[in-house]
Amino acid sequence: MKLYNSVGPNPHVVRMFAAEVGVDLALEEVDLMAGANRQSDFLQVNPAGQLPCLELDNGAQIAEITAICEYLDEVADGPSLMGDTPEARANTRMWTRRVDLNICEPLANGFRYSEGLPLFKERMITIPEAAEGLKQIAREKLAWLDALMGDGRAYIAGDNVSLADVLLYCMLSFGNTVGQPFDQSLENIKPWFDRMAERPSAAA
Repeated sequence: MKLYNSVGPNPHVVRMFAAEVGVDLALEEVDLMAGANRQSDFLQVNPAGQLPCLELDNGAQIAEITAICEYLDEVADGPSLMGDTPEARANTRMWTRRVDLNICEPLANGFRYSEGLPLFKERMITIPEAAEGLKQIAREKLAWLDALMGDGRAYIAGDNVSLADVLLYCMLSFGNTVGQPFDQSLENIKPWFDRMAERPSAAA
């Protein structure tokens, strides 16, 4: 399998997830900064013009990071990061959805509409006046998650690392580099983040 790869948190999510479940992916670099993902050659691979995109051995393509990760989880021989029962998988999907909508999306759009505006203003509709509000939403929802994790769970969806952890870790790592460092005083998120950073997969 081949992963169309680039800079940014979304490809990092897939690379880290693949490392966790023991799947080796060949990488083909796409120059996101130069807009290669919006050119005709790449649009034939992923008409949404987004990265990453997974190309299977039979030539089929899968885009969207949660879909890619769930596919890798199903075909991998390693430990599942989605869960081994219907209830566990539903729980993982619930927390992944909460993390994505409440924290990751507002954090990412807060970047696109402010620090990332020079790059994105010609590529998508941007709302600069919404940037600070979106950043505040991400901060408040991360604090909300921090409080919930005070119940003693080691990871977001329970006692085991899941897709929700990989997704949030990669996004918070990105935020730390683009003007949205998370609150280091969050007493549950900070040690969780440090545990995630120590995993070998974090360097993928």
